[in-house]
Amino acid sequence: MNPTPPAIELRQLTKRLPSGDRILTILDAVDLTIAAGEFVAVLGPSGSGKSTLLGLAAGLDRPTSGEVLIDGAPIQNLSEDALALLRRRKIGFVFQSFQLLGNMTALENVLLPLELGGHERPLERARQLLLRVGLGERGHHYPAQLSGGEQQRVALARAFAPRPEILFADEPTGNLDGATGARILDVLDELRADVAATLVLVTHDPSIAERADRRIYLRDGRVERVEGRPSLAPGESPAR
Repeated sequence: MNPTPPAIELRQLTKRLPSGDRILTILDAVDLTIAAGEFVAVLGPSGSGKSTLLGLAAGLDRPTSGEVLIDGAPIQNLSEDALALLRRRKIGFVFQSFQLLGNMTALENVLLPLELGGHERPLERARQLLLRVGLGERGHHYPAQLSGGEQQRVALARAFAPRPEILFADEPTGNLDGATGARILDVLDELRADVAATLVLVTHDPSIAERADRRIYLRDGRVERVEGRPSLAPGESPAR
């Protein structure tokens, strides 16, 4: 019986960019394995490479060298169309700045990925998700008519609409006050449990990171330390 491959595997992942007359290393030979269903928090000071790691792992950017594997298959050499299809089928992303489409209502924002993916009964699914995040009566409102916390709840509903296997979240509570941020994390936990999604979340907040199975600390583009223990993959037995 073949073992279940990791949901995400980074092998010597490196990102360099030109900066004036020199080359700036943003991410430096990072190795990381994340099991299916695991919740990993990524921490570190500004400029440590957290958001770059997230973007590379999600296929939103391409590495200078190294590999990103999703479910055991490398993605760094896929075409843009193939990457878009992969994200549509397997990957959700939540941004600090919400990234809602301002000319669409809350319901239309949640509906969009469902229609693009050809899902059955997309309108029913979108309405159910808005109810789940406490915005069942706000579906006709545009983002500008919603508070920051409400916009992030719409963004969560949109990210989970296609039932992604993997969710990346980049400082999802960074623009919110503490109480609202805690509510957003509760909603995120509830939606994630529905689909047993793997979660990789960037945060500066230690209290948020404590919810994770593991905490990955970056500094100067490298993994400085890892805290916690990885979740068991389906069918895996604990070490004796």
